[in-house]
Amino acid sequence: MECVPTVAYMETRKVQLSGGTTYTVSLPKTWAEEHGIEAGSVLRMHTGDDGSLLVEASGNAGQSERAVELTVSNDDDTIRRQLPAAYSVGVDAVTLIDQSRNPSERRPVVEDSVRGLSGFEVLETTESRIRLTNLIDAENVDVRKSTLRLRLVVLAMHRDALTAVCKGDEALARQVIHRDDEADKLFSMITRHFRRSLTNLREVRKLGYSRDELFEYYYAARQFERIGDHAEKIATLSLEPDLSLSAAYIDRLSTVGDAVRDVVDDTATLLLESTDLDEILAVTHDADRVLDDVDAFDRELYDTDNPGEAYMLGLLLDSLRRTVEYGGNIADIALQQRIRTAVE
Repeated sequence: MECVPTVAYMETRKVQLSGGTTYTVSLPKTWAEEHGIEAGSVLRMHTGDDGSLLVEASGNAGQSERAVELTVSNDDDTIRRQLPAAYSVGVDAVTLIDQSRNPSERRPVVEDSVRGLSGFEVLETTESRIRLTNLIDAENVDVRKSTLRLRLVVLAMHRDALTAVCKGDEALARQVIHRDDEADKLFSMITRHFRRSLTNLREVRKLGYSRDELFEYYYAARQFERIGDHAEKIATLSLEPDLSLSAAYIDRLSTVGDAVRDVVDDTATLLLESTDLDEILAVTHDADRVLDDVDAFDRELYDTDNPGEAYMLGLLLDSLRRTVEYGGNIADIALQQRIRTAVE
C-alpha cells in the first residue's frame, strides 16, 4: 500500500544546480539506508497543494492492495462486526478463516453483512475460508455527490417519519426504517474513502478532492447519518400503540419539523455550494431560532394534563432538537471551509 510515513525528524538541505538545468538535493543518509536506497534506485515524488514535496521509496509500489485475515468464532456477530470495521479502515481483501465448521454455513451471514458495504463481494468459499474483495475503485467514487445523495435520503426520511407520526401511517413508517440501511451504506462508503485518503496519496488523487475537502464532506456526512438515525427513531415511535396526539399538537409538530429540515437543508447548501460569510451567519441564526422554538414547545409540555402524550412528544422533540444541532454542526464546518478557502 502507498502510505504517508510518520515524520520522525526534519532536516534541511541546500538545493544545488547541476549542469545548469537540473536542481538536485541530497537525501538523508539514514533514511536512504533504512529503505535500501542506492545509486540507480527509483523514487516516487508527490507534490502537494501546500508547496510540500513527498519523496517515497518505490519499494512499496507493488503493495497496492490492503489485505487482512480474520479468524471467526462460532458467534455470527463476530462477522457482523469485523467486516464493517475492515471495510471502514479501507481494506481491499478479507479472508475469513473458520476452522470450527463448514464456511458454506457462514456464507449467508457474510452476504448479509456485506449488503451494506458498497463494493464488497464474496469471491470464493473453500473448506476453511471465505474470501471477499472490493470491486469499486476510488476513481469511480465521487465523495461530494455521495454526500449530496445522503443529504437527500435523510431529509426525505425525516419528512416521511414525521408524516407517519402525524397521519398514523404505519406503512410509511416501515419504509423509513428500511431506508436507514441506504443511509448507512452511503455513509460507510464515504467513511471508507476518507479513511483511505489519510494514508494513501494515490487515493486522494483518484478521488479528486483535497484532504481538507474530504474531511469536510465526511464531517457533513456524519451529521446526515445521525439525522437519519433520528428519522428512524421518529418512525419507530410512530408505531407505538400508545402514541396518540391531539390535532393541535400534530399541527405544531409538523410546523416545527418543516423548520428543522429547512435548517439542515440550508446548512448543507452552505457547505456543498459556494456561499459567502453573511449567508453562513444568517443560517446559523436561523438554527438558533428554531432550536429556541423546539425548547419552548418542550417547556409547554410541563403544564399538560396528559402525561402519556407529553412523554411521547418529549421523545419526538428530542429528536428534532438533535437534528437542529446536527444542522448547526454542518454550519460550523461550512464556516471553517469558508475561512480556509479565504486563507488559501
